[in-house]
Amino acid sequence: MRKSGFTLVELMLVVIIIGILVAMVAPRMAGRSEQARIAVAQADVDLNIATGLKLYEVDNGAFPATDEGLNALFQAPPSAKKWKGPYLEKKPLDPWGNAYEYKCPGVHRSYGYDLYSLGKDGVESDDDVVNWDKGQ
Repeated sequence: MRKSGFTLVELMLVVIIIGILVAMVAPRMAGRSEQARIAVAQADVDLNIATGLKLYEVDNGAFPATDEGLNALFQAPPSAKKWKGPYLEKKPLDPWGNAYEYKCPGVHRSYGYDLYSLGKDGVESDDDVVNWDKGQ
């Protein structure tokens, strides 16, 4: 009577093949999580938070001042004339867990506001995700 099953050699071959496949695929996937974080931050800066700021401007005639910051989207500041918020569902944090930076009037966009994330390193550098053209 012969029992059916796998031998130790067959099992080791399968483990080795799986290991080779993982070794080939893992390096390609390594940078994807950081790319995803950058994409989320860019969407927040260009769309999500920007929409809240634009709604605030429509209601109050101007963007919140720098000292009021993004908190003006959650709680009516003294300068707000017709605050109809909250303009966002929750306080925005970038994908690295830091608050977004906001300046109005903007340094880079003097006609509006500067909105940006300090990126992975948390300091102003080339990895920042911004709402202005970095070529300026």
